[in-house]
Amino acid sequence: MSGYPPDGGPSGAEWLTRVPRLVDEALERWDLTREEGLLGSGWSALVLPVRRGGEPLALKVVWPHPEAEHEPLALRTWAGQGAVRLVAALPSAGLLLLERLEAEDLRTTWDEEACEVVGGLLRRLHVPAPPQLPRIAGYLGPHLERMAARPAVPGRVVTRTLGLARELLDDDPGLLLHTDLHYENVLRSPEHGWTAIDPKPVAGHPGFDLWPMLRNRCDELGTGRALRWSLRRRLSVLAEAAGIDVETARAWTLLRAGVEVSWASVVEGEEALTTCIALHKALED
Repeated sequence: MSGYPPDGGPSGAEWLTRVPRLVDEALERWDLTREEGLLGSGWSALVLPVRRGGEPLALKVVWPHPEAEHEPLALRTWAGQGAVRLVAALPSAGLLLLERLEAEDLRTTWDEEACEVVGGLLRRLHVPAPPQLPRIAGYLGPHLERMAARPAVPGRVVTRTLGLARELLDDDPGLLLHTDLHYENVLRSPEHGWTAIDPKPVAGHPGFDLWPMLRNRCDELGTGRALRWSLRRRLSVLAEAAGIDVETARAWTLLRAGVEVSWASVVEGEEALTTCIALHKALED
């Protein structure tokens, strides 16, 4: 995180120097007591165990960047139905007070069972989006414009992705999308069972939301024909559980896979690029 350049706010290094003050501000504002340890730390946030009276809660301190801007709005919209409950928020400081969930996630759950869980959560989360959220066409626009200029992106991927964008992006029912729901972003609630966390919300078509479950744990999918079968099986289970037509889901997932190839070519390195290209090919054939 310390190497992150500014993205609409402070650099990662600058933000890290502010974290102790932000935590103190949250403790005072919401009358919290901090507990020992750390509940989690990801690419752009820290999650600390806290209590208010006798209630265990989680304090999330988020590095300010565009993908995190609308997380509080999405959580308020879901109101604890399928997603972690938001207790309080100070968005200007990147502070979220959340219900505390158990540490158990889906990383060791059989992938088809995990896909059924995630698909069921997505079915619940795909509600009408608040008008403040960015729409999917605008969100993808800059990525699509840059694809052809990236030499590591195969020409067939560029052609297919831009063609799908022309076909699909006008079909926007304006539903609230999580966009990053995968095995590690589902934790267990003591009261409600499996629960989604860490949304990067936009408004769009629910078919756009299935890719993260295909991109993660992809080493389990095999290679060649096995990869094609396993990947499509996952997609089928996800789509059915989420209530999305399978072929519609495949088209949207193929569009997102192409965008991810482009993204990986400049951000994630050769191994990730090769993986994304293989997944794109397995979805397309």
